[in-house]
Order: sequence, then structure tokens, then C-alpha cells
Amino acid sequence: MQRSGTATEAVPLIKAASSGDNEERAVFAQTWPTRSDDESEERGIPKAWLPRRDLVDERQLSVGLSCALAAKLAEAPPRRGSGGLLAQETGISGNENTLLLFQMASLGNQALLQHFEELLKLVREAEASVESLKRRAYSALVVPSKGRLLNSSGEVLDGAQTVREAKLTSGDVLTLHVNQVQLKATKQDKQGGGFAAFSALLGDGSVVTWGVGDYGGDSSAVQHRLKNVQQIQASTFAFALVLADGSVVTWGRAEFGGDSSAVQQQLRDVQQIQASEGAFAAIRGDGSVVTWGSAVDGGDSSAVQDQLRDVQHIQASEGAFAAILADGSVVTWGDADCGGDSSAVQEQLRDVQQIQASDGAFAAILGDGSVVTWGVGDYGGDSSAVQEQLRDVQQIQASENAFAAIRSDGSVVTWGQAMSGGDSSAVQQQLRHVQQIQASEYVFAAIRTDGSVVTWGNAGVGGDSSAVQEQLRDVQQIQASAGALAAIRGDGSVVAWGRANFGGDSSAVQDQLRDVQQIQASEGAFAAILADGSVVTWGDADCGGDSSAVQEQLRDVQQIQASDGAFAAILRDGSAVTWGNANFGGDSSAVQDQLRDA
Repeated sequence: MQRSGTATEAVPLIKAASSGDNEERAVFAQTWPTRSDDESEERGIPKAWLPRRDLVDERQLSVGLSCALAAKLAEAPPRRGSGGLLAQETGISGNENTLLLFQMASLGNQALLQHFEELLKLVREAEASVESLKRRAYSALVVPSKGRLLNSSGEVLDGAQTVREAKLTSGDVLTLHVNQVQLKATKQDKQGGGFAAFSALLGDGSVVTWGVGDYGGDSSAVQHRLKNVQQIQASTFAFALVLADGSVVTWGRAEFGGDSSAVQQQLRDVQQIQASEGAFAAIRGDGSVVTWGSAVDGGDSSAVQDQLRDVQHIQASEGAFAAILADGSVVTWGDADCGGDSSAVQEQLRDVQQIQASDGAFAAILGDGSVVTWGVGDYGGDSSAVQEQLRDVQQIQASENAFAAIRSDGSVVTWGQAMSGGDSSAVQQQLRHVQQIQASEYVFAAIRTDGSVVTWGNAGVGGDSSAVQEQLRDVQQIQASAGALAAIRGDGSVVAWGRANFGGDSSAVQDQLRDVQQIQASEGAFAAILADGSVVTWGDADCGGDSSAVQEQLRDVQQIQASDGAFAAILRDGSAVTWGNANFGGDSSAVQDQLRDA
């Protein structure tokens, strides 16, 4: 690593790199800092070595812990008065001098200095284990959850190996990836089964599951394979994971996607997975698609397999899939009553930009802003009555059986089943300057540029907001349960409406609903995260509306995920707290030890 020639030149040490909203973040050592000896003496360490907040945006800091471990060749380590605190002859390989630098993307990480020399003592020993090195990295960086140590080629290092066996050499760059813990719940069982399960992707790429076994809550048969997981997808009865090597692991009800053995050899280089109610579809690196699960739900794509080339994105309805190809055309398969047959509009499906799905239909936005629909007419598959209005469409939202499209001028066009919000005629004059739309099963709620809200659909489950209309000002976001809605206002307060037993009445906790940052909803309840990391819940107790049994544990909450009848919260230290109906994943006691060690 070369130094700059000017002693007073300030060269940025770190830069931030991110690969997605919920993926790993890493901060890599880039250059040798060149500060004067006077500054080094005064601060004990050059300022350039300290983490810089301006190089990492606020969103990145909030989304996930970011850290890096760098091993860089140093032909001549600096004197102790000039950064020598961070340079030692470690001898990882032979007698070469190696500079080990730890950096944390947060302000004032004094633990870095406190633990550094102890860490160096460990890595001097070539026979020290990679796991030991990783544990010391956690300690030095005050990392609250597990991570994966990667070599300079991006391969995950085996913790059981020694430093020598791992072939770590001077000049290698090792990166400690610490994922934000991710939660996924199985989809809503619309057949009324009344069960669900959760899976948690931990920081080190391992997975923990709980809930009803037949719905994916029991992963014991594949637990040994649940390592280096990149993403999780869920159907109603099963989970599918993509591993770092592009292979796929599945479990749950075999007939609904839990058994992928029939296509296992094809599941290579998988980039992403989409799920219908009872089947999965995986896109591979070459743009081909592999499907499995219930044939009627899209698990059998053999009829269109030759057309599934250069696939860019897949959307799913309740029982069918629609794939957008690189040339903007669309291929569909699955239950015709769920949009699996697009033959009637195939010639119109050109230059498709995005697709949205209701339970039984699809709606595609073309490059010119027009819209093409297909599937069951009553579920939004027939847009002929409003076709002339569907121009300059920017985005589409779907309820269970209807669609709502926002046009570039902020107006809204709706179609589909009236009781699901397909008829907005009663509020059409108010639907101006709309910025975003939220949907429940039977209701739409539009937020306008001035922060006011317009609702329509089934009046009994939130379609009528007249009782709280005066309070719906400066609304920032809206969340929906099956029968109610809750809006967060700019001052952090909350307004709820709809059926009381679905969370439409928040009066019992209204005084607590201050500084609310986000809200999550189950079928019949809401859970709000406050600015101090505490949680307030309301609604049906059987759906997680009563969190009193775990209230003391709900501190420093970072995110919440919901199944139909329960909630799971991830705390700052990576551990999880659950509550609600045990049949929906509300009881995680059987795996709590694993979740505490997340």
C-alpha cells in the first residue's frame, strides 16, 4: 500500500458500498492516511483513521450494521507516534509484515482501539482458528449479531479452519459481513386453515424457524443445509431459500412447494424466487425459470418452458405467475382463473414495464403508460370500462379483487370488484394530487400531496373514514389489517379507523402513540415502533393486539414482521421477541436460545 508524498494531505480512508436495501453492507480500507505527526501525537491516532459519518448515509446506518476487516501488506509500518498503534508485525504468513485494520461505520468507536492490540496477539498465531479471529472481530467492533468472514475472493471462510489452513496471506482483504436479521412469514391461508410460521435469516446466514410444522415451522430435516443463505421466500405452506452458491433449499408441505427434489438439479445459479399460494418460481442467472409445487398454482411451467428465456422479473397472483422478459413481452402460467392464461391479450403485452396482481388477475403497465389486464373480470381482469382513462399510468396498487392506478397528473382510475375498491365514483372528485395508495383486502386509501387521505371500498372495514377525516392531516404512511387502517402523521401520532376488533379503535393506547416510526399489521391487529425502540400494540389479542406478556422485552426494536395472527420483533442486538397466536408463530420459546444468539 503506497503512501502519499505530502505529509499534511488528508486522504479519505473509508468508503461505503451497499448491494441492496436489506443486503450486506461493507466498509473497506482504501488508502493510507497521511496526517502530520503533531496531529497523531495530539489525538493518539490520526483523525483519518476514525470512522467518518459523512461517508455513510443515515439510511445505511439504520438498515444494517456495517463493518469490515482488512488485512493489507505494509512494507514499512508507521512509527507509533504516527499511527503505529494500528500497525504490528503479525506474521500471518511467514515473516511478512501485515497491517490489520478494523473500521466500524459508526461514530466514536473507541472499542476499536481498546481491543486492537489483543486482536493482533491472536492473529500472530498461524494456528489460531478463523472462528477465534471472527469472535475477536465481533468484540473489537462491538457487533451485536453474528456475521460471516469472507476472504478476498468473496468466499465464506470456515470457522473450524486455522488461519494457516484458510491460506490467509499478507495483502488479503477479509470482510466481515453482518446482515440485518430478516424475518419472513408464510402467506395468508385463504382456505381458512388458521396456521402460519416464521423464518428468521440471521446475521451469519443461518436460519431459524418456528410456528406450525406443516406450514414451514419445522426445518429440522434441512437444518444442516441452512448456511450462507441470501434470501427467503414463502408460499402459504412452505419456505424456499437461495444460498450463496445459487442453490435452493425448501421445506414445508411437499405438495405446495416444500419438496423441490424433482427439480433440484435444475436449481443452480438462482438469482431470485417468487411464490404463489402453493408454488414457487425461480429465476436463474441465464434468465431461465424453474418451477415446483402445486401445478394448479403455477408449479408446472412445462407448457411455456420454451418461452421462459431472458426473464427479468416474475409477479405472482394467488395461483398463477407472470414473467416479464428482457424484450418487454410476458409469459404466464398457472390457474387460468388467477391470470395464468394471457392469450387473449398476448399481442398487447409489449414493452411491459411492471406488473401488479390481485388474487385472480394481473395488470401490466406498458412503456407508454397504458395498461393491459387479464384474468377473472370481477377480480380486475377486465378493465374495458375504464380503458380510455388508463393513460400516463405511473403505478398500480391492488386489493384482493380490484386495482387502483395513479396517473402522472395525480388522478386515480379504479376497476374490479366494487366491494374491494373497484368503484371509486363516490370520491372521484377528491382523487386529485394523489402521491401513494395503500390497500387492504377490501379498501383503498390514497394519500394526497397535502397529507390528506381519501378512502373507498367496503365501508365497514375502513372504506369509510369520515369519522376521523378531520384528523387525517399531514399523513406520511398508512398500514392496513384485514378490517382496519392506521395512519402515521408527520408529528408521529397515529389515526386508526375501521372495525374495532381489527385494530380500527386505538383509543386504549392513544396516549402512548407518540413519535411512531413505523407500523406493521397482522390480520386483526397493529404494532407500532416508537422512536425510543419500544412497541405499542392494539386490536384483536388473538392476532397479536396484546403484547403485555412480552412488553418488558420490547426494547430497542428495529423491525417487526407479522403473520396473520402474530408478530415477531427484531431487537438491536439481533435477538427476537414474539407474541400473538401460537398457531401463527406467536410462540418462539422452542428456538429462543438460537434467536438470542442471533
